[in-house]
Amino acid sequence: MDEVLKLEHIQKFYGKEANLTKAIKDISFSVQKGEFLSIMGASGSGKTTLLNVISAIDTVSAGHIYLEGTDVTGIRPKDLARFRRENLGFVFQDYNLLDALTVSENIALALAINHVPEDSISGRVAEIAETLQISDILEKYPYQVSGGQKQRCACARAIVSSPKLLLADEPTGALDSHASQVLLETMQDINRRYGATILMVTHDAVSASYAGRTVFLKDGEVYTEIYKGEDSRRAFFEKIMDIQGMMGGGQKDVC
Repeated sequence: MDEVLKLEHIQKFYGKEANLTKAIKDISFSVQKGEFLSIMGASGSGKTTLLNVISAIDTVSAGHIYLEGTDVTGIRPKDLARFRRENLGFVFQDYNLLDALTVSENIALALAINHVPEDSISGRVAEIAETLQISDILEKYPYQVSGGQKQRCACARAIVSSPKLLLADEPTGALDSHASQVLLETMQDINRRYGATILMVTHDAVSASYAGRTVFLKDGEVYTEIYKGEDSRRAFFEKIMDIQGMMGGGQKDVC
């Protein structure tokens, strides 16, 4: 498999001298094309900071991040917005949809910004909407649909431009258990059907059990990582819980 993302000795500091805080101390790992990877850790472990530096929303203090060979840490500030737009897809906990646009228009906006020919936009929107089972709400506005439907719309918007990497930040955080399950199964389907490379940050073991690999962070460093392999999701969940137990995590049931 081809390597999509590579992190080499990433560090991120805040403050100066006596007030220096090391949010990320020294993190290195790679993500392969078509992989579904989850990043887990307690609050303050560095997982959100890590997502921000991968997406170039925040700068690194030391180290290098490569996206398909491009050194993200070397991109000029004026080029960062274009880099993110052309290479990354984002799914946030709070959806970030535009209420003045319909679901269809929210999805299409990602294509229009990337200068996709107008005559191909509607077909691509229809295709991704069918995959994510939101075809029946395309003409509705975000305030007219459920939280789970909003998040699937956000997923459609993130993936419709075929980004090299899809970044999901606690995507189930605002959803109930049923909507969370539907969304995570949808993300699995996107991963399998489109070969989408997904990196998901989560504190939830159930969510992490849908991924193929889980990297655990503790105090700004990689604590360990485990692979699902041929395990069932239940078995992988139990392995995740075992690691969380060693790290001081909690418990939650999985079906």
